[in-house]
Amino acid sequence: MLELSGKTNLLEQDNYRYSLQDVAEPNLYRDFYSYSDVPVVAFNHRRVPMGMPRDIWITDTSLRDGQQSVEPYTVEQIVQIYKYLSRLSGPYGIVRQTEFFVYSKKDRTALEKCQELGLKFPEITTWIRANREDFKLVKDLGVRETGILVSCSDYHIFKKLKLTRRQAMDRYLAAVSDAFEAGVMPRCHLEDITRADFYGFVVPFVNELMKLSKNAGIPVRIRACDTMGYGVPYAEVALPRSVPGIIYGLQHYSDVPSEMLEWHGHNDFYHAVSNASTAWLYGASGVNCSLLGIGERTGNVPLEAMVMEYASLRGSLDGMDTRVITEIAEYFQKEIGYKIPPMTPFVGRNFNVTRAGIHADGLLKDEEIYNIFNTEKILNRPVSVLLGKNSGLAGIAYWINQNYRLTGDQTVDKRDPLVLALKEWIDLSYEDGRQTTLSTSEIEHKINELTGGKYQREGDLHD
Repeated sequence: MLELSGKTNLLEQDNYRYSLQDVAEPNLYRDFYSYSDVPVVAFNHRRVPMGMPRDIWITDTSLRDGQQSVEPYTVEQIVQIYKYLSRLSGPYGIVRQTEFFVYSKKDRTALEKCQELGLKFPEITTWIRANREDFKLVKDLGVRETGILVSCSDYHIFKKLKLTRRQAMDRYLAAVSDAFEAGVMPRCHLEDITRADFYGFVVPFVNELMKLSKNAGIPVRIRACDTMGYGVPYAEVALPRSVPGIIYGLQHYSDVPSEMLEWHGHNDFYHAVSNASTAWLYGASGVNCSLLGIGERTGNVPLEAMVMEYASLRGSLDGMDTRVITEIAEYFQKEIGYKIPPMTPFVGRNFNVTRAGIHADGLLKDEEIYNIFNTEKILNRPVSVLLGKNSGLAGIAYWINQNYRLTGDQTVDKRDPLVLALKEWIDLSYEDGRQTTLSTSEIEHKINELTGGKYQREGDLHD
């Protein structure tokens, strides 16, 4: 039977409707996941069409998945993080939602204080156990949407829950019915989807979710969770590891609209960002992230990375205030005590800092030569250099100009007497066996000594 597709506007064969395969033994995909070896990537050379939605956005799990991986935040810290997310989101809500725990009195107090701010974005959602009491709690808090766990791989169904696929599906559908009865929109977290039998369980289950949703007149959001970071973004990869295949399949065989489809990934194999971008490209409107990538094990998709991916794919930041990213990084380090690795893109202390003398020479002539973009404009982070044994005269001159914000006729070049004197002092330091780079305070102390206090640095958060 042929029907006109609402997605492609082309005549297509009526989709085959997949039925639950209630197997007696779990399918653990041992060809992919032997456990004693590195997981392999298999190809079947089946391509699915790319189809980015008209609207794409970011959702946040910093206060849920992120908070599970660090010392619990105080109420004040949660409120401040929420304010930062709102500023970053901009007027169009590119950071669309964030999720809260509601189990403890502290959790609920933080949620209520954030509600009192009256901010439009990000929308406050929750994460709960899938039972009637928790759905009622969400409703009483005035929250529209909540996440619930619906683990979908046989690793979880058979080994953790000790259920059959049919029993798991029935349990999950009953929980969703309870959510609808309470008047709450469920967000179903399909845990471990990259080890699940996609056509034997995932698609039939989501088909049933869509039926329940239609009957209830309440939408259901589908979050595809790459819990172990096994997903890969390459074309022609076989399921269950194919991110394009998962997103296409949920749309094409389960009729999940783009705006109800979201990707949640982890970074165990360094694919978190590329997988999230791929999910956008193949039809998911939402990608779920956490600030600084903080999350289970190797972390979640870094939210700040997807801000940049959004701008790269859309050609615009669409009102997002990216300078807030630097404030967020400083807050996490100074107020929360979280240590950001210095080389971390966009937020690490040294992400736009160079040590090499030849690179510093290029920066002195034109910073665009060795800087990824105008980091001062976009992130309020001027490009910088670290001084050490390889810095050279150009690096020293650049450091002085940047550190003291010297412009125009005030700037020094690599022939300046101060630069030559500093170079001599640095060389002697390393001849005596020093191995580390020089700290800002050391260099400033020496400059004061050489110039009699001529140069004074204004207060700067980016020391």
